[in-house]
Amino acid sequence: MQVLFVDDEPNVLSGLRRMLRQQRSVWNMHFANGGEAALQWLAEHECDVIVTDMRMPGIDGAELLNRVSELYPKTVRLVLSGQSEHEKIFRAVGPAHQFMSKPCDPKLLVNTIERACGLHGQLQDPKLKGLISQLSSLPSLPKVYSDLVKDLESEDASIERIGKQIGSDVAMTAKVLQLVNSSFFGLPQRVSCPEHAVSLLGLNVIRPLVLTAKAFSQYENVSVRGFKLQKLIDHSLSVAMLARKIAEMESSDPHTVEDSFIAGMVHDIGKLILAHNLPGDYSEVIDSSEQTSIPLHVIERKVFNASHAEVGAHLLGLWGLPHPIVEAVAFHHRPSDANNDRFSPLTAVYLADQLNHHPGSNGSDCDHDYLDSLGLMPRLDRFATLTTGEA
Repeated sequence: MQVLFVDDEPNVLSGLRRMLRQQRSVWNMHFANGGEAALQWLAEHECDVIVTDMRMPGIDGAELLNRVSELYPKTVRLVLSGQSEHEKIFRAVGPAHQFMSKPCDPKLLVNTIERACGLHGQLQDPKLKGLISQLSSLPSLPKVYSDLVKDLESEDASIERIGKQIGSDVAMTAKVLQLVNSSFFGLPQRVSCPEHAVSLLGLNVIRPLVLTAKAFSQYENVSVRGFKLQKLIDHSLSVAMLARKIAEMESSDPHTVEDSFIAGMVHDIGKLILAHNLPGDYSEVIDSSEQTSIPLHVIERKVFNASHAEVGAHLLGLWGLPHPIVEAVAFHHRPSDANNDRFSPLTAVYLADQLNHHPGSNGSDCDHDYLDSLGLMPRLDRFATLTTGEA
């Protein structure tokens, strides 16, 4: 893996060299003194990951990552910087995938880089990799977006109301969790509830993020036969609520319950990415699935060499969402492939999605081998009753 570190302080670059010397066997590390030197190096070399400081003379971190996004879209873009003014952070929200604060624990730095790149292997199409890497936001329902903007522009904006609006939309939920689970604003790690995330950020951050930095965007009525964003959101909310009920039955860990809900909310976010960015191809995929009764994710894999599950997980991994959520999104059609032998958000989302798609089936279409390996088969009928309200 080719990793480029950029800073205008030679002492910082020397410190990184020493701190990461154990990675020399697995990474090819390069060090550039400032934005200009980084661009010169990039013009001549392939680069998997760039890690840059924010405050540099001439070409600063935000400008550097903007250029990298345009010129080298497949490169993972990370910020490693001291506390910066909010104005500079707002400029980096679009082009940066994640933000880490100095001083940074070596293990955190290594884990962040490796996790951000961990799902690259599941996407074979270089154009698809580049497309996903360039995404700075995902489109939201027009009414939700316009109501949010209207509320934020009013003098009596309510943090609770703003939180509920963001939590009701798949794209906004994913984006706000990117911001709080990274170190963009120096908040506590491991936040899985969008309403909690909004309360931590506060209106003084949310307002310029939406109104100035354009962290969220509005879904344009792109013509994609068979795709309706409202239908996707309704299904996602249903799966999220059912996944949370299943997790509450099977786990006493509040993180597992929270992550199950969020993973259910964003499990189909890959469909939104494909429909909005490749509308012609995706219309044909949906048509083919409907005409042949072959599952959509199977047709997607034939056309794109990846399904919406891997596409969505790739983006969420780049954005630094917690691993259990990314895993649940990546494997929600093939849970056995995750090699996870414990109940997890993946289990909850897999069951919720199957039961939501096949109501009244009592789980007959589920992967019985997977559920049996977790000892869940005796409770399958009970899970199925959750969809009917009988439980």
